[in-house]
Amino acid sequence: MDLTEMLKPYGHYVLGGAVVVFLAYIWAKRKEYRAPATIALSAVLAAVVAIATNVIKVPTPATGGYINLGDTMVMFSAMVFGPVVGVFAGGVGSAPGDIIGGYPGWAPITLVVKGLEGLVIGYIARRSDNVSTLVIAGIVGGMIMVSGYFAFEAYMFGVPAALTEVPGNTVQAVTGIIVGTGLATIIKKRYPEVTDLI
Repeated sequence: MDLTEMLKPYGHYVLGGAVVVFLAYIWAKRKEYRAPATIALSAVLAAVVAIATNVIKVPTPATGGYINLGDTMVMFSAMVFGPVVGVFAGGVGSAPGDIIGGYPGWAPITLVVKGLEGLVIGYIARRSDNVSTLVIAGIVGGMIMVSGYFAFEAYMFGVPAALTEVPGNTVQAVTGIIVGTGLATIIKKRYPEVTDLI
């Protein structure tokens, strides 16, 4: 039985858990993030991430996973709107993307890995429109994504199978860095007031 079949019954709990984690994060940062727009932006960008995750899917037979374009929007969301939106768009956007796309078994690990990716990118890139800073943030986030999935896949399927996923995940991360940084740079330079929404 593959991972998706093993964890499929638990897929609908992922979204609920993600919302609880997000609300706990918001509560912990309640003094810093009081703008009502933060919740709206988080929800909209989570939907965008879920859609981007399902636009193009390249299955990876060794682990039953897939390569997608979701990282482009995870990185963009975190680079433009910071960590609180980044963690929600990354985790809560990507996990339902797995469920909707027919890979519900991957949703729990995606929630953790993509949420952490968005959180870290958001902290590094927040309030900066410097391209170098955004690229560094994307690289660190990409490393988190690639290493996070590798660790999980090595545990579940063994190191040889996990190693076959590294090139694809790396391409996914590099694509995310290029597209995410490009879009974030354009928005931050042309519409600096956007970051005032949070």
